[in-house]
Amino acid sequence: MFRKLNPLLILAILTVLAVAFAGCVAPPVQQTATQPAEAPAQAEAEAVTVRYFTFSAAPDHLDDLDGLVTIFEERNPGITIEVATAPYDDYFTLLQADVAGNAAPDVFELNFENFVTYAANDTLMDISSYLSADTPFYPRALGAFQYEGKQMALPETFSTVLLFYNADLFDQAGIAYPSEDWTWDDAIAAGQTIQALGDDMWGIFSPVQFWEFYKKAGQNGECEFFNADMTESLLNSPACVATLELMTGILNSGIMPTEAQLSGVSDSELFMSGKLGMFVTGIWMFDAFKDAPFTWDVQLEPIINQHAHHFFANGVAVSATSDHAEAAAKWAEFLTGSAEAATVRVDTGWELPALDQPAYFEAYLTKTPPANRAAVFKALESPVTPPVIVRQSEMQDTVNALIGQAAAGELTAQEALDEAKAELDKLIQ
Repeated sequence: MFRKLNPLLILAILTVLAVAFAGCVAPPVQQTATQPAEAPAQAEAEAVTVRYFTFSAAPDHLDDLDGLVTIFEERNPGITIEVATAPYDDYFTLLQADVAGNAAPDVFELNFENFVTYAANDTLMDISSYLSADTPFYPRALGAFQYEGKQMALPETFSTVLLFYNADLFDQAGIAYPSEDWTWDDAIAAGQTIQALGDDMWGIFSPVQFWEFYKKAGQNGECEFFNADMTESLLNSPACVATLELMTGILNSGIMPTEAQLSGVSDSELFMSGKLGMFVTGIWMFDAFKDAPFTWDVQLEPIINQHAHHFFANGVAVSATSDHAEAAAKWAEFLTGSAEAATVRVDTGWELPALDQPAYFEAYLTKTPPANRAAVFKALESPVTPPVIVRQSEMQDTVNALIGQAAAGELTAQEALDEAKAELDKLIQ
């Protein structure tokens, strides 16, 4: 069954983490030896209020954020942090309205998908000169938030998606647990065996939508959204069509419930009920599933032709129009790069800090469930980020809607991606 990781294995995993983040990215912006010139000393520091807007803290980590605000304000007399939060579904609509109305918060969160749009529109301040020389960000994470050679945001957290599985159902079905070298054919076969345990059992749930599609495109290895010079979409290529056909095929095979068959039950509730064998979802669900009435674990996702795993990253940016740039940058760096913030994130499950400090992850690796937390860092050997264009939201909405039509049987995979290719060609003109 399950074994706890020994110290040598933990050390090896942490080494893999550092190597995975360090490779295959643009180097971080070089820090100059000269720091910004300090203003003449004042009798008293001018009191400033830095407005911070966040989606990741609400609703589960507001107390954690309040604690970090208290620490920061104690260390930086004269700087007050004013926090505003919004649910993710509303956040970017509200942020865009503030930016358009010349009322942008001083500091705000951005996910990777929206970062390029804000950077390209000159909404963000280049934070390069404010960075401390010893801030230990992973190069890959730091590079993800560069734009045209400038550090336009700081990496806050990273996360990924794995294959969750109900070990008790695998035992009942008499089949081996998922392994690192599983293919999607293996997963489908296991799902069929698990579903045979009862009429109310389901084999697997793997969402059919944009975010899963671009990841499975990475697992295919030959499906690209655009050509190299970004002048044409390649989304209706045979490799991309085959990828979407795999996704809709799993849904249509009967081992995965349709939306109608879920009857208002969420995918996570179905897993917690013990009636779902495998579930493709994010590591942010670890705490939500910790009290599940069955034994569960995680594994790398199955492959099509190769491994590929989501590399989700949130960043913290400073508004180009902030009247308190230095204070805002201090808060952004504390929130993303301090030991205090990193410790809080790891201890509370508030995603994982994007810092090259292996000691921060030791407690995380030994915490159960799941027993195989090593898979979180193993997934970093095969990271895939979403395709990004300036008109990002339009691209995501367009492709997602057409994938939905394919899932519903209203369009074939070829028809859906033919339409998607035509629409994406317009968006990149």
